[in-house]
Amino acid sequence: MRKPLRNTSPLVAESAFVSDMAYLIGDVVVDERASLWPFVCLRGDGATVDVGKETNVQEFSMLHGATLGDEVTVGHNAVVDYATIEDHSLVGMHSAVLRGATVESNCIVAANTVVLQDQTIPEGHLAYGTPAETKPLSDAQLDEISRTHEHYVELGQEYKESGDFE
Repeated sequence: MRKPLRNTSPLVAESAFVSDMAYLIGDVVVDERASLWPFVCLRGDGATVDVGKETNVQEFSMLHGATLGDEVTVGHNAVVDYATIEDHSLVGMHSAVLRGATVESNCIVAANTVVLQDQTIPEGHLAYGTPAETKPLSDAQLDEISRTHEHYVELGQEYKESGDFE
């Protein structure tokens, strides 16, 4: 469902997959080949929600005034609230990235992690725990970001082409 608010309506690239059970309101921008899965909520009522190219946001996640770079994966039931996730990063299931936080490029936020307000996760690091601590990513973990991103681009395009889910 796409709803205008304050004279601003969601803008969605033609090549993006947006489930008909996703909720987008207000100032929302979804870029090329991105995918938004069922029960995702994107609230652009205080700042723009910007979803980058080939980025996927999975079921039950909520973005509020958030910026997601290109090739980002946001796992099931995650929250990104007035925060930034830079390119080629992964936010694990049930994680929260809070107001003013930045997850730099090539990072993983492990499942069930809380990135605190105004915290920065440095490029190429794994964030884990509550509150988040960090350590450098291994090459295998960096490869996992790519595999996950590529899988969701393909899956989103398959759903889009079927025509049954938009």
